[in-house]
Amino acid sequence: MRIAVIGAGALGCTFAALLDKAGHEVLLVARAAQLEAVSASGVQLSGGFGGWRTTRLVAVPTLEEPVDLALLTVKAQDASAALSEHGASLAGTPVLVVQNGLDGVRTADEALPDSPCFGALSIIAASYLEPGSVTVTTPATTYLGRGTGEPDDEVLRFAAVLGEAFPVRAIGNFVGAQWTKLVVNQLNALPAVTGLSVQAVIANRRLRLVMVRSMREAVRAGIARGIRFGALQGLSDRNLRLFARLPVVVGQVLPLLFAARMGSVPNPGSTLQSIKRGQRTEIDHLNGAVVREARVAGFSAPVNAALTALVHEVEESGEFLAPAEVLARLRR
Repeated sequence: MRIAVIGAGALGCTFAALLDKAGHEVLLVARAAQLEAVSASGVQLSGGFGGWRTTRLVAVPTLEEPVDLALLTVKAQDASAALSEHGASLAGTPVLVVQNGLDGVRTADEALPDSPCFGALSIIAASYLEPGSVTVTTPATTYLGRGTGEPDDEVLRFAAVLGEAFPVRAIGNFVGAQWTKLVVNQLNALPAVTGLSVQAVIANRRLRLVMVRSMREAVRAGIARGIRFGALQGLSDRNLRLFARLPVVVGQVLPLLFAARMGSVPNPGSTLQSIKRGQRTEIDHLNGAVVREARVAGFSAPVNAALTALVHEVEESGEFLAPAEVLARLRR
């Protein structure tokens, strides 16, 4: 199959390399140093899926020819611009939106009314801190779906195709699963503010309690918005609703479980990686989304609002904050 991967970050490069290895004809839409590095030497993938360098993958600055399937792997804040830029080449093409946040599939549907659009939630943890090289610290399943119903025939078809390259599962209630992933993505903000790995943040009890509070706000916003959370990473609607009622001290079990699954290789999180590369983060589509959804439901999400502001501050200054400073700022 001829497949375009639009967005050459950590996940985009990982998917492109795995699809290339599985025998698909892959076009990777990349920019600047990443385009130059991949054009010259392919993608060097190491870690969880083994280690090798792609040999046939083609890197291009713009998609200008038809493909059988496109994976949109840009950050959430860049989705509209990418869809606008490549929309003419994507007309009628199935598009799989691999993105955090809640709005990816809707954004693609609006931009590409003639294309079937699907969503994908990836739990893969991958680091890209230099052009052309990606390390997978946590290999995991990618979940495909759309809407709130059971997976349809098109979802099942593309899950089968992609499943030849990496672990894939077609799921129902994709919207609910997006909300569950939003809870998981509360792991990102504190590493981005402090410069610490996800595991190091969770190991700090006081930071861990902040993380629990941000997760509880996300779950409570979903409940207030009438969401039935999808099953993902051992989480379910039932245990997330229970988590929302537990005391914060007891709720620490959730981030501790996430840390245990990550293993010992430091995971910087995608938001911290963006900051280290000098790029805008997608924090407005993660913690910021919780703030907006809570507001619609008629209440506030002060922890998520504060974390969103702190990440933006670090984006602007380029200076990480010590844990003690973060905790002092959150108490104000």
